[in-house]
Amino acid sequence: MPATARSKPSATQTASSRIELQVSGMTCQNCARHAREALEKVPGVRSAVVSLPEERASVQWQSDSSPDTEALMESLKAAGYAARVLQPKAATDAHGDECHSAAWELNLWIGVAGMLLLMIGEWGFRLEDQVWFRWSAFAVATVVQVFAGARFYRGAWNQLRAGSSNMDTLVALGSTTAYLYSAFLLFSGSAAHLYFMEAAAIISLISVGHWVEARVSAKASKSLQALLHLAPKTARRLRDGTEKELAIEELRLGDHVVLRPGDHFPTDGVVLEGNSTVNESMLTGESMPVDKSPGEAVYAGTINLAGHVVMQVTATGQETALANIIAAVERAQNSRANIQRLGDRVSSVFVPVVVLVAVFTGMFWALTPEAARHLHLGIAGFLWHSQLPEGRWAAAFIIPAAVLIVACPCAMGLATPAAIMAASNAASRRGILIRDGVALEKAGSVTVVLFDKTGTLTTGAPEVIATKLIEPQPLPGDPITLAATLASRSNHPLSQAIAGLREQTSKVQIFESEEVRGSGVQAQYDNTTIRLGSLRWLGESGVAIDEDHPFVGKWSEEGATIIGFAAHSRLLCLFALKDTIKPDAAGVVQRLSGHGLKVYLVTGDNHRTARSIAKQAGIAEDTVLSEIRPEEKAALVSRLQAKGERVAFVGDGINDAPALEQADLGVAVSKASDVAREAADIILLNSEISAVPESLALARATLRTIKQNLFWAFFYNALGIPLAALGFMSPILCAAAMGLSDIVVIGNALRLLRPGR
Repeated sequence: MPATARSKPSATQTASSRIELQVSGMTCQNCARHAREALEKVPGVRSAVVSLPEERASVQWQSDSSPDTEALMESLKAAGYAARVLQPKAATDAHGDECHSAAWELNLWIGVAGMLLLMIGEWGFRLEDQVWFRWSAFAVATVVQVFAGARFYRGAWNQLRAGSSNMDTLVALGSTTAYLYSAFLLFSGSAAHLYFMEAAAIISLISVGHWVEARVSAKASKSLQALLHLAPKTARRLRDGTEKELAIEELRLGDHVVLRPGDHFPTDGVVLEGNSTVNESMLTGESMPVDKSPGEAVYAGTINLAGHVVMQVTATGQETALANIIAAVERAQNSRANIQRLGDRVSSVFVPVVVLVAVFTGMFWALTPEAARHLHLGIAGFLWHSQLPEGRWAAAFIIPAAVLIVACPCAMGLATPAAIMAASNAASRRGILIRDGVALEKAGSVTVVLFDKTGTLTTGAPEVIATKLIEPQPLPGDPITLAATLASRSNHPLSQAIAGLREQTSKVQIFESEEVRGSGVQAQYDNTTIRLGSLRWLGESGVAIDEDHPFVGKWSEEGATIIGFAAHSRLLCLFALKDTIKPDAAGVVQRLSGHGLKVYLVTGDNHRTARSIAKQAGIAEDTVLSEIRPEEKAALVSRLQAKGERVAFVGDGINDAPALEQADLGVAVSKASDVAREAADIILLNSEISAVPESLALARATLRTIKQNLFWAFFYNALGIPLAALGFMSPILCAAAMGLSDIVVIGNALRLLRPGR
């Protein structure tokens, strides 16, 4: 359809909020990146994925936005790419992909075949002076230009229309210069050497390089593609005792779905009937199956391994955990790091500068041929001797063509995206979600790691191990039951542990309950204020506290948390709760310390309890920060930053959100609240904190890879362009080097996928 026609979203598009586009004019991964960025500039676009081989773009819209295909195509047109809307993905997916991929590869191999024929004729049989071979070379080179070169010429033309330029511009100019110069010589009857082989080789070698680049890049996005295909297309809905298979788009909240062993869960839900084990490794990175029984949550894309299960749908579409993970991985892959800015600035003026260099090179070899050859020979003594084109005009056309071809803006453009794509995929395989490239960059420069205690260094499932009545109850009822009833008004893990002590027959009525964040919970009972919380808070509230009480001293030294229950100003009883430290906590601290990072423990517990937990985890006593209120955690992070530290904060609760936001790097573990997740830069889907040093190590490796890629890109161009301008690199060698430079950048990024890196 024309780019100017506004199309209303179809029912299918509206249901899925995803639009498929056919995009033309792309020749390399850098082009695909520019096309994706153009799509993401359109208001309402949640994410975009662009496939170079299939020349396709899949655009996901935000849930509150209506698809606007005209805006998408106008944005692509402004970037130099043409597009059209495809039919719904289910109808065209396989056929469309195969056709476009096959057409691309057919033109590629036509170019390779033509190039090899000319190379065999010239280099193998020395036929370049035969009249029939010269005309045959013209015919073969023309076929290569028309078929294999079509993508480059189309891309260059689209960029020209958009008032821009890119690598296609350089390839088209370089190949056309060699081709037209040779055609002029042939038709004028000149016996000078022709460069049809070079013209064909330029197109073909760069096409092969892009073909390899696309295949190699596909490995970097392999885990994302696996995530995209996790959820099944259909589900068996159970209604009125009858099963019916239907598309998952037709499922609604509250529907019942039947799953048999081996089925993938179609949406998020809760188990109603049956017991099973579920493979959640694709989401969390945890290889061990998880037992599921009635009342437990299940997630889209995970695999029902054993039993017959009936689930109730609790989330569909973009609201599922799988959809959010996919969106997070896409966002990370499509993001950029600050370190890329230098490459972007150079890339924005790169092509015009290279064209000017090529023009001046041609003038230099045409107007001062003796000086140019003398300079070449003078440098050759330090480098190598190469065969220069015969005559000033041959040199004036062919050497500038080599300059155009050897220059490679793609390497600079891909330096950061390739590394981020590989790193985000490597992380997602291990159950680590990284917000964006900036988060990776920040993670690579961390100097201090702050751990929250409950639910982070500990399991987050405390148990009451001892109770102590301090004085007779001045109020009706058992004080422990009353405290447990008050605790049931709070969702804090400590409160929930005490709430478990409540007798099922208890009918205690309390009123006006209020949770004081990070301190405790209070309410009105029998016209008296009752409080349950930390001893510090109770003392600040006017309750008489004896912190030297034997019960407090004994259990604090053993790492227990002490909670008090008071009526007005009188302490009635004490609870000792112990939260088991995670088995891998000590190893994590040791690994972080081994990398030169300072590790702190931050907790609201008293110092004796905090010191006991720190000792078990291997954290030095001078880096234990106890009795820290939730609102003080962010201020603590600020103080460390003021000293020049780069701070990572690892937490899991809603109280940690300000600290996660303030920290240079916020890391939330899998049970993090929604607020904590929004504030975090890295989310650990597996609650094992062993992923913390792993994620920081991956970030350091990624930052190192980006720097290596940028160095290579600048070094390659800084060295290759002068060598080509001085005649030391033939157009064929330049074409091979240009394609190789992209592969080197992507190949270096792919090393991040290896576990050892």
